[in-house]
Amino acid sequence: MSSPAQPKRPKAPPADFAAREAAIPQQTCSLGAAADYRLEGQVGFLIRRAHQRATAIFNRQFATAGLSAVQFAALVKVRDEGRVSQNQLGRLVHLDPVTIMGVINRLADRDLIRRMPDASDKRRTLLSITSIGLKLLEDMQTAGHQVSADTLEPLDEQEKAEFLRLLSKLQ
Repeated sequence: MSSPAQPKRPKAPPADFAAREAAIPQQTCSLGAAADYRLEGQVGFLIRRAHQRATAIFNRQFATAGLSAVQFAALVKVRDEGRVSQNQLGRLVHLDPVTIMGVINRLADRDLIRRMPDASDKRRTLLSITSIGLKLLEDMQTAGHQVSADTLEPLDEQEKAEFLRLLSKLQ
């Protein structure tokens, strides 16, 4: 009975391997300036990565509340405004009408906000926060602050202030 074949061990490179490799002419890229494009240095890529960090931190902090970042923002704005129309809420949190409608439906389904007709314009629906919504925001206030603190944690105090100032200029 023959023994199973032993796997072949890779051969070590010859002693002059590095010298031979260095002698191979390096191909140059014919893309010109495009060859200098580094994804990791692009503003959109960096903002997306920072957003991913903030979103992961938010999701961790708000897991028990069952709120998405967009739902939390909408609930905060309804509280801040007292009464707000659906369209105005969408503008306040920078969401298109279809998206804000889904957010409103989910908040209303959980009895966090209530809808009421606008007495001055029958075509318009106003939103206000419920006592349940207020209690949830009160309970999550510390978590909301912690999301910002954890997101900006790698920065010192001066860098945090400068970063927020510069981001606000991009609005």
